[in-house]
Amino acid sequence: MPGIELKNITKRFAKFVAVENFSLDIESNAFITLLGPSGCGKTTILRMIAGLETPTEGTIIIDGKVVFDADRGINLPPIKRDIGFLFQNYALWPHMTVTQNIAFGLENLKWDKARIKSRIEDLLATLHISQFAERYPNELSGGQQQRVAIARTLAPGPKILFMDEPLSNLDAKLRSEMRAELKRLHKDTDSTFVYVTHDQLEAMTLSTKVCILNTGVLQQYEPPLVMYNRPANLFVADFMGNPPMNFLTGTAQVHGDSADVTFAGLKGKFESENGFSLGGKDVVVGIRPERIHISSDGAIEAKVYSALPAGMETTVHLNVNGTQLTAVVFGDIDYPVDSIVRFSLSKTAILFDKSTGNNSAIGKLTLFGD
Repeated sequence: MPGIELKNITKRFAKFVAVENFSLDIESNAFITLLGPSGCGKTTILRMIAGLETPTEGTIIIDGKVVFDADRGINLPPIKRDIGFLFQNYALWPHMTVTQNIAFGLENLKWDKARIKSRIEDLLATLHISQFAERYPNELSGGQQQRVAIARTLAPGPKILFMDEPLSNLDAKLRSEMRAELKRLHKDTDSTFVYVTHDQLEAMTLSTKVCILNTGVLQQYEPPLVMYNRPANLFVADFMGNPPMNFLTGTAQVHGDSADVTFAGLKGKFESENGFSLGGKDVVVGIRPERIHISSDGAIEAKVYSALPAGMETTVHLNVNGTQLTAVVFGDIDYPVDSIVRFSLSKTAILFDKSTGNNSAIGKLTLFGD
């Protein structure tokens, strides 16, 4: 039995459809990220599961129990869904110490003092904030406040923890540190995490599965590396990955399990892993930047438009027959602007059907001359 089941969920606000016929199974103890651009419906979905928003249609089941059913008139309040919710704004009580903030909900649940004390000590140790037990929120950094908010949310022992962009208020360094803490926390608590973000790096690094949405419609639901390597369509391919995938308009002439492709003034042979599903000759060729290899023995010549060294890797923008390609070179290397380099391709590329935007074939692309 999945931890959470959403069946044909729709949410309308007057004439605006925020989420349309959305179904999803979330396994127990999973770390699921709802990913997509602003306004795609991810926060609305999270709030509907939590009981903070009422769906227009559909059914929600948590741990085998129906908590919402539009047809049967079932709509359990959040307090009866055994969930915790961590908001973007930590909302700590400013006049209470860390200990008092964590204890507040437990006292309302009528826990005895010994049990509250033991639970707080365990949480403080788990989140590495024991030394801040008697401090007030204004005496803590943003990351420390976030850990207190997580401790307070976890205190009653919810089976499911919802998080709505909890790292967006932190600086880049602290966000990186807190991603590591959240991943460890997920293992230590053995809970189901449902996480909302528009940051694909967070989705890639944290999730057991990513659910990517666009205008309230599910685009793909897979483990992050599967989604990165085998995106369902152009939208997913563009959203997953930084720097983003190169998209090059061209044509393909299919011959069995291979095709002659032309794009950006280049010609090559595409060998598909399992055939093609093209509706016509017009295609978009998708190539990840790290699969463009710059080397002196590369088959294709290009001019460096710009190079952005970052120490561990360098992002290089190349001009090829008037078309710009993005490559990633690993290592501390730089290229002068307007210098001439050569490159070749390796590993996989993807052909998208231009008319539908869908992934039509995955395989090896060899440029003529490679």
